[in-house]
Amino acid sequence: MAARSSQFDMERFFQALGDRTRLRLLNLMGDQEICVCYFVEILAQGQPKISRHLAYLRNAGIVQARREGKWMHYRIVMPPNAGAARVLRQTLAWLSEDRAMQADRARLSKACCSPARFVTLQSAPRPAALNSLIAAEVR
Repeated sequence: MAARSSQFDMERFFQALGDRTRLRLLNLMGDQEICVCYFVEILAQGQPKISRHLAYLRNAGIVQARREGKWMHYRIVMPPNAGAARVLRQTLAWLSEDRAMQADRARLSKACCSPARFVTLQSAPRPAALNSLIAAEVR
């Protein structure tokens, strides 16, 4: 039996990409950091289910979490393995062309523009572009 790399688990990576809910989560994150409450609202699924899928993506090294008070924010991180990073970038590009994924992104955009229309989002922090978050972390 071949030794497994302690740095990157290829099997876990591909399993993480093998679920439609997880693909929808990645699609919504895109190049921004998003609070769990938006995923719950847009995907119309319970918070425990969404959190389980996000934990799976986090354990696969595809997303990173950040807590801000009571809010959990998630963003995509590229895997350290060049091949896996290439697969992830290609997967994200493919998702952006899918009509159902585009509909999810449109719902997210609508929710971000008028969170008052969504009861669960009224006090939620809006998704933030990663460039501004990274700049704030450096300061």
